[in-house]
Amino acid sequence: MTFEMLVALVGFAFVMSISPGPGNFILLASGVNFGFRRSVPIVLGISAGFLSMVLAVGLGLGPFLHENQSVYAVLKLLCAAYVFWLALKIARSSPMTNASAEKPERPISFVQASLFQLVNPKAWAVALIVTVSYTTPADYLPSLLAMIVVFAVVNLPAISMWALFGVGLRQLLNDPVKVRVFNIAMALLLVGSMIPVLLDVPMWS
Repeated sequence: MTFEMLVALVGFAFVMSISPGPGNFILLASGVNFGFRRSVPIVLGISAGFLSMVLAVGLGLGPFLHENQSVYAVLKLLCAAYVFWLALKIARSSPMTNASAEKPERPISFVQASLFQLVNPKAWAVALIVTVSYTTPADYLPSLLAMIVVFAVVNLPAISMWALFGVGLRQLLNDPVKVRVFNIAMALLLVGSMIPVLLDVPMWS
C-alpha cells in the first residue's frame, strides 16, 4: 500500500466511521442509558462485526449474494426482523440503575452488536467500497488484510466518540421522561435506517 493510498484510506475510514449510521445510533443510546464502560462491548462488537464483514466480502461473499438474489431476499427479511427487535430493546431501555435494582437493564452484548453489522446497510456499502477501492490485484490478500488493520485502528476510537457523546448527554437527559423520549427517537432512527433495504434499494454498486 502506497503512502498516498494509506492517507486516503485513513481519511475514508474516519469519515465513514464517525458519520451517523445505525451502529452509531445504538452507541449513542447505550452511552446515555448505560455509560461508557458498559458500552465498550458494543463498541468492540460493532467494529469486529464490520471488519469480519469486510474480510468476508473481500473473500467473495458480496458477489455470491449478488448472484443469488433469493438467498439475499431471505436474509433481508431476517435482517429487518432483527433490527426491529433491537429498536424495541432500545425504546424500552431505562437509565442506568443502581446496584440495588432487582432487574437492572442490560445493554446489548458483544455478539449481538457483531451480528447487527450483518443487517446494517451502511456497513455493507462501506465494506463493498473499501474492498474494491483500497486493495491491489497484484497482492490482493496482503493488501486486504492491511486495509482491515488500518480501518480497525481508525474505526475503534471514531465510533467510541458516539458512546462518549451519549455519556455527555446524560447530564441533559436528567429525568426518566426525557430519557424515554430520547430512546424512542433513537429506536425510530434505527428503524428508519432500514428503509432503503425494505424498499429494495440495492446495496450493490
